[in-house]
Amino acid sequence: MDEDREQPIWRIATGKSDKMVCGSFRGLLEDLWFLTKNVRSVINVSRRKMVSRAFRERLMLAVVSVYGCPLCSWLHTGGALRSGIAEEEIIGLLVGSVDNCPEDEAVAVLYAQHWADSDAKPEPEAVKRLEQTYGTEKARVVNTILHMNRIGEYSFSVGGLFLYRISFGRWGK
Repeated sequence: MDEDREQPIWRIATGKSDKMVCGSFRGLLEDLWFLTKNVRSVINVSRRKMVSRAFRERLMLAVVSVYGCPLCSWLHTGGALRSGIAEEEIIGLLVGSVDNCPEDEAVAVLYAQHWADSDAKPEPEAVKRLEQTYGTEKARVVNTILHMNRIGEYSFSVGGLFLYRISFGRWGK
């Protein structure tokens, strides 16, 4: 049997067997449903209300540290640099460290890592801590950012798989 056919979509698309990117159609539908139910939070994110651009990029880099998508890493590293995050902090976030992260954002960044690692099904205690730390509305905005990011990850995974297939394995890794 062909080795690539045994691997989930994200392993083929990213070329990494030790990282995961959302790869299920059900996950995509769950993300879209969450965003549909939380339109106000989507508007707050798009208007940059409640969280700064740097905070949003930290959350996305935390997710990238779990998923390992090279294109997403490149995109969010550039966004983080443009938002003023120091290179040392970016490097730390990409390897899963919050040592250089602002203290008031560390809980959300750790939550983002857990959220991605648990396939968007965080432990109830983690959700409770996020809400206790930031309040219900800001916690909802954090979750909105994470769902929006996972939709992007899914899109790039499918795009990477497409490139991989049409190039007979030369592109999309």
